[in-house]
Amino acid sequence: MPGPFRTLWTARIVSFVGDSLSLVALMLHVESTAGQAIALSMLLLAGDFVPSLLSPLAGAVSDRFDLKRVMITCELVQAGLVALIAFSLPALPLLLVLVALRAITGQIFLPASRAAVPALVPDADLPRANSLLGFGTNGAEVAGPLLAAALVPFTSIRGVLFVDAASFLLSAVLLSRLGSLPRVPDGETLVGQAKAGLRMLWRVPALRIIALGFCAVVFFNGIDDVALVKLAKDTFVAGDSAVGLLLAAVGIGLFSGYLLLARFSPPMAALLIAGFAISSVGNLLTGLAGAVAFAFAVQTVRGLGIAGMDVASNTLLQRLVPPAMLGRVFGNLYGAIGIAAAGSYIGGGFLLDATSPSTTFLVSGGLGTLATVVVALTLPRAVEYHEELGPLGRS
Repeated sequence: MPGPFRTLWTARIVSFVGDSLSLVALMLHVESTAGQAIALSMLLLAGDFVPSLLSPLAGAVSDRFDLKRVMITCELVQAGLVALIAFSLPALPLLLVLVALRAITGQIFLPASRAAVPALVPDADLPRANSLLGFGTNGAEVAGPLLAAALVPFTSIRGVLFVDAASFLLSAVLLSRLGSLPRVPDGETLVGQAKAGLRMLWRVPALRIIALGFCAVVFFNGIDDVALVKLAKDTFVAGDSAVGLLLAAVGIGLFSGYLLLARFSPPMAALLIAGFAISSVGNLLTGLAGAVAFAFAVQTVRGLGIAGMDVASNTLLQRLVPPAMLGRVFGNLYGAIGIAAAGSYIGGGFLLDATSPSTTFLVSGGLGTLATVVVALTLPRAVEYHEELGPLGRS
């Protein structure tokens, strides 16, 4: 991989490790000070759901300014916000505001970083680059909680938060080594650019199918983590070690999938459909599982599918969307996926309470499979049609 991409890759890992550290620290802080589950839920919503609502504007920022400056500014702002939290450890209402502001800043960074990839690597290397980014960032998310567990006894929650602030600063220093990544102004206001991004995602058939298919699969299958806990405890009558084993299965599959896709690059439309299918059928088969071992095997394979979804969707967008619109399309897609995931937690939670873990997996996996069939019937021709139109059809 070219040197500039390696710089971006390293910066993302450093930043993601810090993010994972601070999430653990903040959850421990809120649990010890507020002591209520709803407080933890509000913390997670502030960090995950609130930024999704502003994703059209977040993506527009990426398409409006030099990507390098956007990324560095975002990292510096996040460093300042986390340092402020560490200094003050404020009461819950102010903490939620600061966490939301930090998350919104991160939501601006994410599409900018993905939009920068095509400028840093040749088109043929996009699948490998996206696989390496997925492998690195997911690995960082796993390493973060382990580091937090090791650091909290020695540095306290405040100390862990300062480490996170330092990780953002280090990421900004690394990103400063990149060359300029300018954007071409189009004369639109920020709101106008955001609207143009939404219109493109909806009006271009290939992009619409990718977005709706991804959101449908996430909406139907996003309850899996919660359902796995209930499956192990209630259905299999197993202990905490079985819960940990099942939750780790998807992560093992993810890592394996990213490593595999870094070496082999199948057609991206086919990979996306296969990823949707494996993710959904995996949950369907988990609903039929009669033992922890079978559920573990199925969820591990399912992780391979999720890695395929990630790599294929990112690569397709980077190839199908003109550079001037790439930040907006990425921002809108990530925002929509975040909203779909929130809906899955709520709807899946009601389904889980009303039925059983096995039924929840059967329903969610079955509906996800139906959504995959629709994508399989429509996406290949839409991508082919988009490519036939050429640059004019991508504007």
